[in-house]
Amino acid sequence: MTTETSPRIDRLQDAGSTAAPERPATSDLFGRTGSGPLSGLLIADFGRVLAGPYCTMLLADMGATVVKIESPDGDETRAWKPPVRDGQSTYYLSINRNKGSIALDLQDPDDRLIAQDIAGRADVVVENFKPNGLGRFGLDYDTVAATNPRVVYASITGFGTAGGASLPGYDLLVQALSGLMSLTGAPDSPAYRSGVAVFDVMTGLHAAIGILAALQERHRSGRGQRIEVNLMSSALSGMVNQTAGYLLSGNVPSRLGNEHPSIYPYEPLATGEGDIVIAIGNDPQFRRLCQALGTPALSDDARFATAHQRSLNREELRPLLQEALGKHGSAEWFEVLTKAQIPCAPINDVGQGLEFAERIGLNPVVEVGEGGDALPGIRNPITFSETPVSYDLIPPDHDAHREPILAWLRSTSRD
Repeated sequence: MTTETSPRIDRLQDAGSTAAPERPATSDLFGRTGSGPLSGLLIADFGRVLAGPYCTMLLADMGATVVKIESPDGDETRAWKPPVRDGQSTYYLSINRNKGSIALDLQDPDDRLIAQDIAGRADVVVENFKPNGLGRFGLDYDTVAATNPRVVYASITGFGTAGGASLPGYDLLVQALSGLMSLTGAPDSPAYRSGVAVFDVMTGLHAAIGILAALQERHRSGRGQRIEVNLMSSALSGMVNQTAGYLLSGNVPSRLGNEHPSIYPYEPLATGEGDIVIAIGNDPQFRRLCQALGTPALSDDARFATAHQRSLNREELRPLLQEALGKHGSAEWFEVLTKAQIPCAPINDVGQGLEFAERIGLNPVVEVGEGGDALPGIRNPITFSETPVSYDLIPPDHDAHREPILAWLRSTSRD
């Protein structure tokens, strides 16, 4: 625990208290001022690459003070180029806003003491080293918790701490080993990776959920704990119906391209100009689709009248739908079908996706930082009615906050 001059200001109620906690604005050691739901919380971030940094960025947006502890070489993603913005990796910039950075060589005794001091004052420690990789530096859970028993310590690995402990935790490897790649692509194509490191992102979200749950338990009991997440478990959970389908029926799913194994139509279909995705999840939607396409008799055809029959007879149904869709282009059909409350979408590129989100009022782009150094960023997807997220700090340069962090350590003490 820290003195009142520390950026850690624990406003969680004491266990058993019924008094409502106050939510005043606070200023942390990086000058962020706000009243986000996690303001006053200090996170020691030993995460690298994607899963850990994505998790801590989301928590930082919510007001937590995040101290990003980097090696002397810096987070690997600083070198992942192109694309770039003013010479900096956009990969790194995408997941490191609202943090401060200090570079520490854990092999160096003095730097190691600084890292231990930060972890000893933290509410939360996040790390994604190899299992027990921080143990030799006195930064493992048991060592940190010995002097900081309220710490919530989140460990992120690729394949857990048992038989997979020695495997490198890259998202692509998990996509291959989990079976996701066997599901991605056309039936006659090679297996493909997802266009995004989907399991890294998913695991970062699972870590954030676990951290928040552990903080709530600490609020009740006063005790911290260690939580563990790994990419492989996140993958098997995140494939939901596909993994459950195998467990419950013995069905081994295979690549279906853009088709869905259980419902139809649920794929891109050709129009007179471009493709349009149509996603029919129930019989009333299919009847509305047939009316909008000018083919109402299809919904009464015994081959297509129910979801199960449509799925079985998709090869007969597809050309009939495409014949009707060929009368207009995808943009016109999007307007017509949307008005008829039929789930559909043109296939946008990423820029068009952002433009569409802007058009429907989601305001997806925010300004991170202030003045001439400000950068555009993607909005945090969570909206709070009373304690809004904030976007105060641009992603830090390597070791940019060494002096304020060291000054804070000198000016405060641990209980």
